[in-house]
Amino acid sequence: MRTWQVGDVMTVDVVTVREETPYRAVVDALLRHGISAVPVVDGSRRVLGVVSEADLLHKIEHSGQADQRRVFVGRRRRDAREKAGALLARDLMSTPAVTTYAQESLPAAARRLDRERVKRLPVLDDLGRLVGIVTRSDLLRVHLRSDAEIREDVVQEVLRRVLAVQDGLVTVRVRDGAVTLAGRLDRRSDADLAGRLAARVSGVVGVTNEIGYDVDDRAPAPDPVA
Repeated sequence: MRTWQVGDVMTVDVVTVREETPYRAVVDALLRHGISAVPVVDGSRRVLGVVSEADLLHKIEHSGQADQRRVFVGRRRRDAREKAGALLARDLMSTPAVTTYAQESLPAAARRLDRERVKRLPVLDDLGRLVGIVTRSDLLRVHLRSDAEIREDVVQEVLRRVLAVQDGLVTVRVRDGAVTLAGRLDRRSDADLAGRLAARVSGVVGVTNEIGYDVDDRAPAPDPVA
């Protein structure tokens, strides 16, 4: 059963800058294209880092402040000071960049965004070259699939292709991404599997499994009579 991957939702026309791109040119790229960050790439489109609005705002944050020398300075504060004085993308960018691949599943990409606390992931090919970028909002697009599309996947991929269920034995209703399965199958294991597989279909937000069964093949076997 096919589920959506990063490559299905990523943006392929990616705005990039080079290491030697000046601060003002980076700001212009963000404002002109209405984006919040830009990957920094080399001549082979390998991602060296990412410059975000947060990286650029350090210059404004520290503008006009006296350069106070302190014996003990935390890494975060030191990095902010360095970026405040940076003039080129190589000194502004956050590195290493947190990246992903087009073949990665959407749940895995979402977990990576949350774990790394970033808002976007440059997408690489097998050679480490930039082929796209995926953002939080891109991952949410999977839930814009129509109920009809979701129902078609549940019927065709789950019931017919994987479980080989005869037409008419199980009914599928989808409303606002929520799937309801009803009907009757021979075995409890097949009924349970139908529910689990339906939940994995892209765009499904929840599953109510009302499928009955004739044989509980998951019940423990009775003790033999002595």
